[in-house]
Formats: sequence, C-alpha cells, structure tokens
Amino acid sequence: MSEQESYMPPIGRATRIGRQTRETDIRVFLDLDGEGDATIDTGVPFLDHMLDAFARHGLFDLEVIAHGDVEVDDHHTVEDVGIVLGNAVREALGEARGITRYGNAFVPMDESLVLAVIDISGRGAAFYDLNIPTERVGTFDTQLVREFMIAFAANAGITLHVRQIVGSNSHHIIEAAFKAVARALMQATRLDPRVSGVPSTKGSL
Repeated sequence: MSEQESYMPPIGRATRIGRQTRETDIRVFLDLDGEGDATIDTGVPFLDHMLDAFARHGLFDLEVIAHGDVEVDDHHTVEDVGIVLGNAVREALGEARGITRYGNAFVPMDESLVLAVIDISGRGAAFYDLNIPTERVGTFDTQLVREFMIAFAANAGITLHVRQIVGSNSHHIIEAAFKAVARALMQATRLDPRVSGVPSTKGSL
C-alpha cells in the first residue's frame, strides 16, 4: 500500500504533520506548550471526544482533521490518527533537550481508576492492560483503544504503560485512560531548567 507523508519543520515545540494513504487522509497540528485548545474532526465521534479530553488535560493545543473509510470500519481512522499524533509528538520534541523525560498519572473517573506511565525513551512500545467490559461504547468498537495506544506509542518513540486499577463502566475506563496518558505526557515533556541536554546517560534517546 502506497502512502504519502508530509512534514514541516517544528516551530518551537509545535509541528504540523500529515499522512495520506488509500484509506485515510489525516492532518495534525500539535503544540506541546499550549493551553488545551482543541479542534477535532475525525469522523469518529467517540474518538473526537477522547482527543478533546487528551488535549485539555495535557494542555496541548491540538488540531486533528481526518478523512477515512469509516463506511467500512473505524479501525483505519483510529489507528492512523494514533500514528500521526505519535509522529507529531516525536517531531515537536525534536532532540528532546531539557525535558523531564518521565511522567505518570493516576486518573479517576467515578468508579474507574487508570494509571499511565511514560518514558520518552526513543523506543516506542505500549504495554496495555485495560479490561473494557463491553464491545462497544455507542457505535465505537472498544478494541480500537488498544490499537490507538499501540500506534501512538510506537510512532511517538515512547514507552507507555497504561493500566486499569479498577473500573466497570467502559466509557469511564477509556476516558480515564486518555486523560491519564495526556497528563503523564504533559509531565514527561515538561522542560526542566536544570536539565542542560538530553536526559540520558547515552547522550541521546
């Protein structure tokens, strides 16, 4: 399958990035040092809701515009948005000089509690442990949460652990997970004036 990717040089810690395949056409703007402003239109309403929460709780300015073959299935759009958003994080970080690198957050939502832990390691991997009790929230296939997290972590170059502590409501579990990932990422990408270079004994991530 052919695909086209377009990149623009990062502006500060912000970037615009796009990706087009035969299945999806996605454009993302991300500012890591934003105020939580979000413009989201993916064609998948529940994903829009989750990405809006992600932006607001991470204090990222985020625009995601996606056109995908949702008449077939939401899978391609959800996964590819994860890919492009992950690439945007990597691009916006640049060499990752001066960052905290690690972040973690517990987020409750009513009966649900989810933990997210992030290492901006340069080695993208997701360790996913959510037990979502229903197959769907509205029309959204809850299996796609895992696909999004895997695609996001792999392309952002982060090690991501997301783990459900308790929870019984599918919507609450998923929303707590997105908010926890956002807050952990905000913490991990934060600039620390005491860190003069890349926070690694290797000298690079």
